[in-house]
Amino acid sequence: MTTMTPDEVRQALAENRNAPNGSARNAHAEALAGAAEATGDKALFREALDNLITSYLHSAESSKMLVPFARLLQEYDQDPGSFGQWDVHTLFWQFKWIGTAISDSPEVPLDSAVAWLEEMERRYRLAGYSERPVREAEMWLAHATGDDERADRAMRAWLAAERDAMSDCHACELNSQGQYAALRGDDARALELWQPVLTGGLTCAEEPHRVLAASLLPLLRLGRLDEARRNHIRGYRLARGNESLLPSVGRHIEICALSGNESRGLEILAEHAGYLGALANADDQLDFHGGVLVLLRRLEELGHGGSPAVPYGDGPRTVSALYARLHASSLDIARRFDARNRSPRTSERFLARVGRQPLVGVLPLGVRSAPLPQAKAEAPLAAPSRQAAGTAEVPAPAEGFAELVERARTARDQGHPSADALWAEAAARASTLPEDAVDALTAADLADSRALAAARAGAPDATDLLAAARDGYRALGQAQRAALAELRLASAAAQDGAAPEQIRTLLAAAADAAEALEGGEPLRGRRIALAELAALRLEPYLRSLEAHRGDGRPPEDHRHGADAAAEQAARLTDFAAAHRESLPDLAAEAEEMLGRIALSQGDPERAAPLLDAAAALAVAAGRPWLAVDPLTLLAGVLMALGRPQEAEQAARTGLEHAAEVTDAETQGAIRLTLADILLRRGDAAAAEAAEHALAAAHWFDQAGLAAGGGAQARFTLARAHAVQGHHVDAAEVLRSALPDLLEHGEGQAVGAREFLGDLLAQLNEPQEAAEQYLLAAETAEHWEDQRPHAHLAHSAADQLARTGLPEEAAAAFERALELYRKAGGEPVSEARILRSLAWQALREEVTAPAVAQARFRMDQAAGVLQSALAGEPEAPHLLAELAQTWYQLAQLADRQVVRSEALGDTYGDGGGEDVGGGPRPAGRLDAQETAALRREEIELCGRAAAVYRTLGPDHLADRLQCEQYAAWTEQELGLEEEGAARIAALVAEFKSLPEGVVGDLLERAEYTLAQLSQN
Repeated sequence: MTTMTPDEVRQALAENRNAPNGSARNAHAEALAGAAEATGDKALFREALDNLITSYLHSAESSKMLVPFARLLQEYDQDPGSFGQWDVHTLFWQFKWIGTAISDSPEVPLDSAVAWLEEMERRYRLAGYSERPVREAEMWLAHATGDDERADRAMRAWLAAERDAMSDCHACELNSQGQYAALRGDDARALELWQPVLTGGLTCAEEPHRVLAASLLPLLRLGRLDEARRNHIRGYRLARGNESLLPSVGRHIEICALSGNESRGLEILAEHAGYLGALANADDQLDFHGGVLVLLRRLEELGHGGSPAVPYGDGPRTVSALYARLHASSLDIARRFDARNRSPRTSERFLARVGRQPLVGVLPLGVRSAPLPQAKAEAPLAAPSRQAAGTAEVPAPAEGFAELVERARTARDQGHPSADALWAEAAARASTLPEDAVDALTAADLADSRALAAARAGAPDATDLLAAARDGYRALGQAQRAALAELRLASAAAQDGAAPEQIRTLLAAAADAAEALEGGEPLRGRRIALAELAALRLEPYLRSLEAHRGDGRPPEDHRHGADAAAEQAARLTDFAAAHRESLPDLAAEAEEMLGRIALSQGDPERAAPLLDAAAALAVAAGRPWLAVDPLTLLAGVLMALGRPQEAEQAARTGLEHAAEVTDAETQGAIRLTLADILLRRGDAAAAEAAEHALAAAHWFDQAGLAAGGGAQARFTLARAHAVQGHHVDAAEVLRSALPDLLEHGEGQAVGAREFLGDLLAQLNEPQEAAEQYLLAAETAEHWEDQRPHAHLAHSAADQLARTGLPEEAAAAFERALELYRKAGGEPVSEARILRSLAWQALREEVTAPAVAQARFRMDQAAGVLQSALAGEPEAPHLLAELAQTWYQLAQLADRQVVRSEALGDTYGDGGGEDVGGGPRPAGRLDAQETAALRREEIELCGRAAAVYRTLGPDHLADRLQCEQYAAWTEQELGLEEEGAARIAALVAEFKSLPEGVVGDLLERAEYTLAQLSQN
């Protein structure tokens, strides 16, 4: 490197400035500084030092900039005249970075830090700069040393000092002011200061990245959960993988640990595990590792201390081992700062941070995270809004065991969702009591609850447990409970896939047990009805098994499917009618089954009233939680029938009745249904739709259905975010759910990838967008209908054109064009592709062959549209596209003229020859050719404007654009009066139209007219 020539060093410096930030760039910058010094070129050496300082700044090694800055300052002191105005400005600007680097380096003695601050103040004063940056640096140094009085005084002086050329950008200043307010315990003030940055009003290279991360803890402490969620999603996307923003990454990890999102925090940690070693910037290391330690401590508390964390040092580490290692090294750094600052503030603040406890149970983020294995317990949901919660809380058990058991029995007999939790609490209490404290009936009830839980979970010993519970009740003379246990044995056998004969035998035994109950038993009628309903419910399943016996023999009593369904429906109808008054909850279940049969037969009109009746009966029975499933189904049916208002009402009613439901899948389903319905209403309901979709995703995750219902909920959530214009949130949520959605069939996979491509295109990430479109196109390429394939190829081509890959883009456009034509043609899409190919032809250079090719493509586009218009002469979309083609052809002509004028600037205006008497350069137009092209532009714009005029008010803006183009071109040709008259006529026309139709177009037209008149 030391043998490089000055030119080679300059070239390498230019490349280094554009290299990714990090240690590799820093190492190269260090070598280049040495090579520049070896050349003896002082100016080049200063340039290399400046590059090295900047390189260090944007990395985790920012404290290293002290040495090159000191060298650069020495160069300045030795020969100030060799520094240009911009060089001096840069040097003094870097002084601020040095102040921060000194404060962040415990190795720099406090006296030296103070001396640097005084030197900065002296030099700024002599140079005539404001003391504003000096006072900010003083504030942070005073705060670190525990001198709060001086820090507050410096803060006031900072705000009072004038802003000048040395002041940080407003966004960075607000970041610093808010950080100070938050450290002093004023979260509300911090967020108020940060608001202009958080809303995007003030930005810079590192903002809002840092402010988004800094805002998370204050927002969580103030209960502003929606904002915390959004700032995490937006902020982490900006900070991810940026080593100069590792403190911000640490804050994102920390907030995950404090909001019940430990798995998300662990994923973020895994992405940045390479930075867990010692960093050159000790303060950054302390900040980053501090956030990591909050997560690791929380994982230990949840019982994951022995689980693998991430690799560190010499190999993989468990959570506990990594915590111990990082805690010791971080505390050592904090104590080094304490020693330097002569104050325990740094270690106190570090220990307080690491000891923080969760601020909410679970804050649903929307993004998909793999669940932690073997979690001890689920934390309660922190509702993201009033709609997103809505789950029942089981009342706190009474102090007495007997009272708890009675409440559990009451809930069980009512079919209340809280029964399982109450029996679980009773079982836990019973395990701590002496054996004689639990009577035989209570023991039987506890055994029954355990058996039922095992059956629901599909446990292998469920049948044995149910049989034991039945026998226990029989021994105690509890015949009605034994009859119910008998019925559960039949259901368990069906769940285990038993043979039809065995299930029928168990059903018959359950019916016999119910019939055998004494006539005075209050529950006899209910037990008989339950047995009958269970047989009705299982009959279709049993017939299906019998119709597909493994021995190939047809069942003796097998009936055709339609006849069997009709018989099933008739029996259910009779059952519902017989029990509507006496047992409305069972009648509700029969009505719901009837509704499902109607749906299976493709008859939603018949299903709707049946499901509605089922919900009404459940509510009438005093069991509103049983209405949730039929109302969820009803809402979907009503949407399919084109009755959205009724559908929304059904879903909202279902959500109200879900207040006591404890089944997570049911909670997720009703919320997802309502979210889908609201989203179809458009922008006005998108925010509420997002709330419900977010909660639905959380509930599906809780139910272990993250890959199924959870993925669908996240897809809906992404759509809701997109409708609101929150494209970052939408992209991150959808990206997290994409692996699951790809397993939901080709249609869903293509739709998800296309949607993600659309979002990435909105976020100006064309390469990633093109990748998603191409992957979607690959999936759709074998479909019979090739239009989706063509559309995806077209979208990919559009994005490839934005990435600066002309050959790839042109190939993709040609492929899309071919696909459209094979699919039967879509004239608008074909025209747009042809216009894109026209512009691609001029992308590299405006030569005569390129112009000819571009014009050919434009003519093709116009031809495609004119052919289509022959069959649909009045089609507005075709006319509008044809007008746009003419307008773009005018722009193409303008490109020729502009290129010619550029050649004139280069070679002179020598008419047919250049100023040296040589031949005219290719592409250089003479005056007549230029005038002809300008007249063509006017004619094309006028033709396009005339078409837009026939299309009415919806195309006023397009028409104005064409008329303005024509008017300015007329002025270039010396036809000032014609151009002004053209716009004046348009102004007069706009004035005659209603204000709501014209909008700001009149003002724009009048401004153009005034400008034309001045020239």
